[in-house]
Amino acid sequence: MTLPGAGAIAGLRVIDLSRVLGGPYCTQILADHGADVIKVEPPAGDETRDWGPPFHEDDAAYFLGANRNKRSIGLDLASEGGRTVLMKMLETADVLIENFKPGTLDKWGIGNDVLRGRFPKLIHCRISGFGADGPHGGHPGYDAIIQSMVGLMAATGSQESGPTRIGVALVDMATGLYATVGILMALAEREKSGLGQFVEATLYETGLAIMHPHTANFFMHGKPPALTGNEHPNLVPYAVFAARDGNIFMGVGNDATFRKLCKELGKPELGTDPRFARNRDRVEHRDALRAELEAILKQHDSEPLCRRLLAAGLPAGPVQSIDKALANEHTKYRGDIIEKDWYKGVASPVRFDRTKASLRRVPPKFGEHADEVLAEFGYSAKDIADLHAAGTVVSERKR
Repeated sequence: MTLPGAGAIAGLRVIDLSRVLGGPYCTQILADHGADVIKVEPPAGDETRDWGPPFHEDDAAYFLGANRNKRSIGLDLASEGGRTVLMKMLETADVLIENFKPGTLDKWGIGNDVLRGRFPKLIHCRISGFGADGPHGGHPGYDAIIQSMVGLMAATGSQESGPTRIGVALVDMATGLYATVGILMALAEREKSGLGQFVEATLYETGLAIMHPHTANFFMHGKPPALTGNEHPNLVPYAVFAARDGNIFMGVGNDATFRKLCKELGKPELGTDPRFARNRDRVEHRDALRAELEAILKQHDSEPLCRRLLAAGLPAGPVQSIDKALANEHTKYRGDIIEKDWYKGVASPVRFDRTKASLRRVPPKFGEHADEVLAEFGYSAKDIADLHAAGTVVSERKR
C-alpha cells in the first residue's frame, strides 16, 4: 500500500546514469512523485553543474533546476569495479536510464542483451540524439541542432528575424517527457507480462513529433510553413497584439469565440463582417483584422483588459517576463513555487488528490550520498573505504 504523502510511484527505484537535461528532467519528474532516484555521475560529474552563472555553492542553477529529490554517487563506470557496483545496484532497480552514445554500454560489456539476461524485469531507457542506427545513428544530438534539422527554427521567427531558435530547450525537455511516458507505459505492461523492456527516446524523433500542425499541414498541401512571427498558420486571431501599455496575446479557436470577443471589445459588427466571419476568411484577411483589433486594443491597458477577457471565457494574456509570471497571484495561489532550505523551484505540474508530488531533497552535491547508497546495497564500511581508495567511487569531481 502506498503511504499518504509518499507519491504515486513511491517504492520505484531508478538508477539514473544520464546527464545534461533530457534524462535528468525525466528522472526529476519520477523523483517528484516518489521514486527513489540514484543519480550515478561520472568522475567529472554532470557537466551542467558548471553551466553558470548563477551558482549555488559551485553548482549552476541549470543543474539545480533538473535534479531535485535525487541522491548522488560518483562512480567510474569505465572501470571494471565501477561496473560491478552498477550491476549490484541494478539487482533491486526497476528502471535504468542513460544517455550514453549508443554502443557505450556494449563496449563495457553491459549492453541491453546482457542487462536483459541478468535483470529480465528491468526497464532500460536510453535517450540519444538520433538513435543507434540510420545515417545519423550514434551521432551526438543537441537541442538547438535538432531544432534546426526538424524544421522548428524554420517555423519560428519573422521575415525580419529569419529562422529563430526557441528560447528554451524544448526538444530536450519534451524528450524527457516522452521518456517518462515510455517508462511508465513499460512499467504498466510489466504488470501483465512480468518482463521489462528497452525504451528508446531520441531528440530527433521528438523534434519531428512536436512539429504539429506543420507536419499535418505539409502532408495535406505539400507546403513548408512560412515565417509568420507570432501568428498562427491556421488560426486568426491567434497572435501578439499591441495594447496601450504593452503587448497581449489573444487566441481564438472558433467562430463563436471570435464573435464573443468582438462583442466584449465593443465591436460586435466585426464578428459578422464577411471578411472575418469564418476562420478561413480571417486567415485570408489577417492583416486587415489585425489593424481593426489593434485600433481597439490600443485604448486599453494590457493587464486589466486580459483579466476582463479571461473572466469572460476568452483566452488572452499579457506578454510578460518570467519575474512577473513567478510573482503572479495565480502562481502563488496554486502553490507553483516550492521551497526547501536554500532551494526554490517550480512544482510538478502533475497534480493528484491523494498521492501528491513533494520536495523531499534539495539537489545533491556531487557524490553526496555515495556511502549511504553503497551501505543500502550491502557494502560494509571497509568495502566502501576500499572503493574510494581504488578511485572506483569518486568523492570529488575530476575536472
